[in-house]
Amino acid sequence: MPTARTIREAYVQASSFLAGQGVAEAPACSELLLQHLLGCSRTELLFRWQEPFPEELAATWSQLIDRKAAGEPVQYILGEQDFYGLPFEVGPAVLIPRPETELLVEAVLREGSRLFPQGAPLLADVGTGSGIIPVTIAHARPDWRVAASDISAAALEMAQLNAQRHGVAARVEWLEGDLLEPYIARGLAPDMVVSNPPYIPDGDLPALMPEVRLYEPHTALFGGVEGLDLYRRLVAQLPQLPRIPTLVGFEVGIRQAEAVAAMLRGVAEWEEIRFVPDLQGIDRHVIAIGPR
Repeated sequence: MPTARTIREAYVQASSFLAGQGVAEAPACSELLLQHLLGCSRTELLFRWQEPFPEELAATWSQLIDRKAAGEPVQYILGEQDFYGLPFEVGPAVLIPRPETELLVEAVLREGSRLFPQGAPLLADVGTGSGIIPVTIAHARPDWRVAASDISAAALEMAQLNAQRHGVAARVEWLEGDLLEPYIARGLAPDMVVSNPPYIPDGDLPALMPEVRLYEPHTALFGGVEGLDLYRRLVAQLPQLPRIPTLVGFEVGIRQAEAVAAMLRGVAEWEEIRFVPDLQGIDRHVIAIGPR
Protein backbone atom coordinates (compact mmCIF):
# COMPACT_ATOMS: atom_id res chain seq x y z
CA MET A 1 0.00 0.00 0.00
CA PRO A 2 1.70 3.29 -1.05
CA THR A 3 2.55 5.87 1.58
CA ALA A 4 0.15 8.81 1.78
CA ARG A 5 1.35 12.37 1.69
CA THR A 6 0.02 13.41 5.08
CA ILE A 7 -0.80 11.56 8.28
CA ARG A 8 -4.49 12.17 7.65
CA GLU A 9 -4.21 10.76 4.15
CA ALA A 10 -2.50 7.68 5.56
CA TYR A 11 -5.42 7.27 7.94
CA VAL A 12 -8.04 7.69 5.21
CA GLN A 13 -6.26 5.29 2.91
CA ALA A 14 -5.85 2.63 5.61
CA SER A 15 -9.47 2.97 6.73
CA SER A 16 -10.71 2.52 3.18
CA PHE A 17 -8.45 -0.47 2.61
CA LEU A 18 -9.50 -2.20 5.85
CA ALA A 19 -13.19 -1.55 5.22
CA GLY A 20 -12.78 -3.11 1.78
CA GLN A 21 -11.29 -6.18 3.48
CA GLY A 22 -14.39 -6.51 5.65
CA VAL A 23 -12.78 -5.27 8.88
CA ALA A 24 -15.35 -4.04 11.39
CA GLU A 25 -14.80 -0.52 12.73
CA ALA A 26 -12.04 0.11 10.21
CA PRO A 27 -11.67 3.85 11.00
CA ALA A 28 -11.28 3.21 14.73
CA CYS A 29 -8.73 0.44 14.08
CA SER A 30 -6.73 2.68 11.74
CA GLU A 31 -6.70 5.47 14.29
CA LEU A 32 -5.49 3.18 17.08
CA LEU A 33 -2.77 1.75 14.89
CA LEU A 34 -1.63 5.24 13.90
CA GLN A 35 -1.44 6.31 17.54
CA HIS A 36 0.63 3.21 18.24
CA LEU A 37 2.91 3.79 15.27
CA LEU A 38 3.51 7.45 16.05
CA GLY A 39 3.56 7.09 19.84
CA CYS A 40 0.96 9.75 20.43
CA SER A 41 -2.46 10.24 22.00
CA ARG A 42 -5.64 10.75 20.01
CA THR A 43 -5.54 14.50 20.69
CA GLU A 44 -1.93 14.72 19.53
CA LEU A 45 -2.80 12.71 16.43
CA LEU A 46 -5.54 15.16 15.45
CA PHE A 47 -3.14 18.06 15.86
CA ARG A 48 -0.69 16.29 13.55
CA TRP A 49 -3.22 15.43 10.80
CA GLN A 50 -1.59 17.66 8.20
CA GLU A 51 2.03 16.71 8.95
CA PRO A 52 3.87 14.63 6.33
CA PHE A 53 3.65 10.93 7.01
CA PRO A 54 7.13 9.76 8.16
CA GLU A 55 8.67 7.90 5.23
CA GLU A 56 10.87 5.84 7.55
CA LEU A 57 7.72 4.32 9.12
CA ALA A 58 6.04 3.40 5.83
CA ALA A 59 7.08 -0.27 5.88
CA THR A 60 6.06 -0.73 9.50
CA TRP A 61 2.73 0.98 8.80
CA SER A 62 2.01 -1.35 5.91
CA GLN A 63 2.82 -4.36 8.10
CA LEU A 64 0.42 -3.17 10.82
CA ILE A 65 -2.38 -2.64 8.32
CA ASP A 66 -1.76 -6.00 6.66
CA ARG A 67 -1.93 -7.77 10.03
CA LYS A 68 -5.25 -6.11 10.76
CA ALA A 69 -6.56 -6.90 7.27
CA ALA A 70 -5.70 -10.58 7.89
CA GLY A 71 -8.01 -10.53 10.91
CA GLU A 72 -5.59 -10.21 13.81
CA PRO A 73 -7.21 -8.41 16.77
CA VAL A 74 -5.99 -4.85 17.09
CA GLN A 75 -5.33 -5.50 20.80
CA TYR A 76 -2.78 -8.18 19.93
CA ILE A 77 -1.14 -5.90 17.35
CA LEU A 78 -0.87 -3.13 19.93
CA GLY A 79 -0.01 -5.59 22.71
CA GLU A 80 -2.31 -3.76 25.08
CA GLN A 81 -5.92 -3.28 26.17
CA ASP A 82 -7.41 -0.97 28.79
CA PHE A 83 -9.49 -2.49 31.58
CA TYR A 84 -11.16 -0.60 34.43
CA GLY A 85 -8.99 2.43 33.67
CA LEU A 86 -5.70 0.51 33.66
CA PRO A 87 -3.62 -0.60 30.63
CA PHE A 88 -2.93 -4.34 30.44
CA GLU A 89 -0.45 -6.20 28.28
CA VAL A 90 -2.17 -8.87 26.18
CA GLY A 91 -1.06 -11.43 23.61
CA PRO A 92 -2.15 -14.64 21.89
CA ALA A 93 -1.66 -16.65 25.11
CA VAL A 94 -4.56 -14.87 26.84
CA LEU A 95 -8.10 -13.78 26.14
CA ILE A 96 -8.60 -10.12 25.26
CA PRO A 97 -10.31 -8.35 28.21
CA ARG A 98 -13.96 -7.53 27.61
CA PRO A 99 -15.86 -4.51 29.00
CA GLU A 100 -18.51 -6.73 30.60
CA THR A 101 -15.91 -8.20 32.96
CA GLU A 102 -15.52 -4.72 34.44
CA LEU A 103 -19.06 -5.16 35.79
CA LEU A 104 -17.97 -8.33 37.59
CA VAL A 105 -15.02 -6.53 39.16
CA GLU A 106 -17.29 -3.68 40.18
CA ALA A 107 -19.78 -6.06 41.82
CA VAL A 108 -17.02 -7.89 43.71
CA LEU A 109 -15.44 -4.66 44.93
CA ARG A 110 -18.80 -3.39 46.14
CA GLU A 111 -19.98 -6.61 47.80
CA GLY A 112 -16.57 -7.40 49.23
CA SER A 113 -16.36 -4.00 50.89
CA ARG A 114 -19.83 -4.53 52.37
CA LEU A 115 -19.13 -8.07 53.59
CA PHE A 116 -15.65 -7.37 54.92
CA PRO A 117 -15.56 -3.76 56.16
CA GLN A 118 -12.73 -4.70 58.55
CA GLY A 119 -9.81 -7.05 58.13
CA ALA A 120 -8.13 -8.44 55.02
CA PRO A 121 -10.29 -10.90 53.10
CA LEU A 122 -8.64 -13.35 50.72
CA LEU A 123 -9.86 -13.18 47.12
CA ALA A 124 -9.06 -16.00 44.69
CA ASP A 125 -9.31 -15.44 40.95
CA VAL A 126 -9.57 -18.72 39.03
CA GLY A 127 -8.37 -18.77 35.42
CA THR A 128 -6.72 -15.37 35.64
CA GLY A 129 -5.51 -15.02 32.03
CA SER A 130 -3.84 -11.63 31.67
CA GLY A 131 -4.54 -10.91 35.35
CA ILE A 132 -7.13 -8.20 34.84
CA ILE A 133 -9.31 -9.27 37.78
CA PRO A 134 -6.70 -9.77 40.54
CA VAL A 135 -4.52 -6.86 39.44
CA THR A 136 -7.46 -4.46 39.25
CA ILE A 137 -8.81 -5.59 42.62
CA ALA A 138 -5.41 -5.50 44.31
CA HIS A 139 -4.90 -2.01 42.88
CA ALA A 140 -8.31 -0.82 44.11
CA ARG A 141 -8.23 -2.54 47.54
CA PRO A 142 -4.70 -2.40 49.00
CA ASP A 143 -5.91 -4.01 52.25
CA TRP A 144 -7.26 -7.17 50.57
CA ARG A 145 -5.20 -10.32 50.09
CA VAL A 146 -5.33 -11.61 46.53
CA ALA A 147 -4.44 -14.92 44.87
CA ALA A 148 -4.67 -15.83 41.19
CA SER A 149 -4.42 -19.15 39.39
CA ASP A 150 -4.27 -20.44 35.84
CA ILE A 151 -3.49 -23.74 34.18
CA SER A 152 -1.36 -21.89 31.61
CA ALA A 153 2.19 -20.94 32.62
CA ALA A 154 2.29 -18.43 29.74
CA ALA A 155 -0.85 -16.72 31.03
CA LEU A 156 0.55 -16.51 34.56
CA GLU A 157 3.74 -14.97 33.20
CA MET A 158 1.75 -12.25 31.44
CA ALA A 159 -0.44 -11.71 34.51
CA GLN A 160 2.65 -11.19 36.66
CA LEU A 161 4.02 -8.67 34.16
CA ASN A 162 0.76 -6.73 34.43
CA ALA A 163 0.90 -6.91 38.22
CA GLN A 164 4.44 -5.51 38.17
CA ARG A 165 3.33 -2.77 35.81
CA HIS A 166 0.73 -1.62 38.33
CA GLY A 167 2.80 -2.12 41.46
CA VAL A 168 0.88 -5.01 43.00
CA ALA A 169 3.02 -8.06 42.08
CA ALA A 170 4.22 -8.61 45.65
CA ARG A 171 0.63 -8.56 46.92
CA VAL A 172 -0.72 -11.30 44.65
CA GLU A 173 0.00 -15.00 45.23
CA TRP A 174 0.35 -16.78 41.89
CA LEU A 175 -0.69 -20.44 41.59
CA GLU A 176 -0.36 -22.73 38.60
CA GLY A 177 -2.99 -25.45 38.32
CA ASP A 178 -6.43 -26.51 37.21
CA LEU A 179 -9.30 -24.42 38.61
CA LEU A 180 -9.39 -24.63 42.43
CA GLU A 181 -6.94 -27.54 42.69
CA PRO A 182 -3.92 -25.42 43.70
CA TYR A 183 -5.94 -23.70 46.44
CA ILE A 184 -7.21 -27.03 47.75
CA ALA A 185 -3.72 -28.55 47.69
CA ARG A 186 -2.36 -25.66 49.78
CA GLY A 187 -5.27 -25.63 52.21
CA LEU A 188 -6.15 -22.05 51.30
CA ALA A 189 -9.57 -20.80 52.36
CA PRO A 190 -10.58 -17.89 50.12
CA ASP A 191 -13.28 -15.58 51.44
CA MET A 192 -14.19 -14.75 47.84
CA VAL A 193 -13.84 -16.81 44.67
CA VAL A 194 -14.12 -15.06 41.32
CA SER A 195 -13.86 -16.56 37.85
CA ASN A 196 -14.47 -15.77 34.21
CA PRO A 197 -14.04 -19.29 32.81
CA PRO A 198 -14.43 -20.45 29.19
CA TYR A 199 -18.18 -20.54 28.50
CA ILE A 200 -18.76 -20.53 24.74
CA PRO A 201 -20.46 -23.75 23.57
CA ASP A 202 -18.19 -25.79 21.32
CA GLY A 203 -20.72 -25.72 18.49
CA ASP A 204 -20.61 -21.93 18.30
CA LEU A 205 -17.09 -21.95 16.85
CA PRO A 206 -18.10 -21.41 13.18
CA ALA A 207 -20.30 -18.42 14.10
CA LEU A 208 -17.59 -16.51 15.93
CA MET A 209 -15.94 -13.49 14.37
CA PRO A 210 -12.66 -14.39 12.63
CA GLU A 211 -10.73 -12.19 15.09
CA VAL A 212 -11.93 -14.43 17.91
CA ARG A 213 -12.09 -17.77 16.10
CA LEU A 214 -8.65 -17.59 14.50
CA TYR A 215 -6.58 -15.71 17.06
CA GLU A 216 -7.80 -15.96 20.65
CA PRO A 217 -6.82 -19.10 22.62
CA HIS A 218 -9.55 -21.74 22.34
CA THR A 219 -8.76 -23.08 25.81
CA ALA A 220 -9.90 -19.72 27.18
CA LEU A 221 -13.05 -19.61 25.04
CA PHE A 222 -14.84 -22.95 24.86
CA GLY A 223 -16.60 -24.73 27.71
CA GLY A 224 -17.97 -27.92 26.23
CA VAL A 225 -21.20 -28.77 24.42
CA GLU A 226 -23.32 -26.40 26.53
CA GLY A 227 -20.48 -24.13 27.58
CA LEU A 228 -20.99 -25.20 31.20
CA ASP A 229 -18.24 -27.79 31.75
CA LEU A 230 -15.89 -25.51 33.66
CA TYR A 231 -18.68 -24.27 35.97
CA ARG A 232 -19.64 -27.85 36.86
CA ARG A 233 -16.06 -28.71 37.78
CA LEU A 234 -15.43 -25.44 39.58
CA VAL A 235 -18.62 -25.59 41.66
CA ALA A 236 -17.97 -29.25 42.52
CA GLN A 237 -14.58 -28.21 43.93
CA LEU A 238 -15.98 -25.52 46.27
CA PRO A 239 -16.81 -28.00 49.10
CA GLN A 240 -13.23 -29.29 48.94
CA LEU A 241 -11.95 -25.94 50.22
CA PRO A 242 -11.55 -25.61 54.01
CA ARG A 243 -14.82 -23.66 53.94
CA ILE A 244 -17.33 -22.42 51.41
CA PRO A 245 -16.42 -18.87 50.35
CA THR A 246 -18.63 -16.03 51.54
CA LEU A 247 -18.83 -14.66 48.01
CA VAL A 248 -18.65 -16.43 44.66
CA GLY A 249 -18.79 -14.40 41.46
CA PHE A 250 -18.88 -15.92 37.97
CA GLU A 251 -19.11 -14.39 34.53
CA VAL A 252 -21.41 -16.49 32.34
CA GLY A 253 -22.57 -16.75 28.74
CA ILE A 254 -25.96 -16.00 27.23
CA ARG A 255 -28.77 -18.00 28.88
CA GLN A 256 -26.38 -19.68 31.31
CA ALA A 257 -27.09 -17.73 34.52
CA GLU A 258 -29.96 -19.92 35.77
CA ALA A 259 -28.04 -23.14 35.15
CA VAL A 260 -24.96 -21.86 37.00
CA ALA A 261 -27.12 -20.61 39.89
CA ALA A 262 -28.69 -24.07 40.16
CA MET A 263 -25.23 -25.63 40.39
CA LEU A 264 -24.31 -23.28 43.23
CA ARG A 265 -27.53 -24.04 45.12
CA GLY A 266 -26.60 -27.71 44.94
CA VAL A 267 -23.42 -27.35 47.00
CA ALA A 268 -24.26 -24.78 49.70
CA GLU A 269 -26.93 -22.73 51.45
CA TRP A 270 -26.60 -19.20 50.16
CA GLU A 271 -28.22 -16.13 51.65
CA GLU A 272 -28.66 -14.72 48.17
CA ILE A 273 -27.91 -15.52 44.55
CA ARG A 274 -28.47 -12.74 42.06
CA PHE A 275 -27.63 -11.86 38.49
CA VAL A 276 -25.83 -8.78 37.19
CA PRO A 277 -26.90 -7.77 33.67
CA ASP A 278 -24.46 -6.39 31.13
CA LEU A 279 -25.08 -3.22 29.11
CA GLN A 280 -27.24 -5.21 26.67
CA GLY A 281 -29.47 -6.49 29.46
CA ILE A 282 -28.05 -10.03 29.35
CA ASP A 283 -27.61 -11.73 32.74
CA ARG A 284 -23.83 -11.80 32.53
CA HIS A 285 -22.69 -12.43 36.11
CA VAL A 286 -23.86 -14.71 38.91
CA ILE A 287 -23.14 -13.48 42.43
CA ALA A 288 -23.69 -15.85 45.36
CA ILE A 289 -23.51 -14.54 48.93
CA GLY A 290 -23.21 -16.92 51.86
CA PRO A 291 -23.01 -16.50 55.63
CA ARG A 292 -19.76 -15.17 57.06
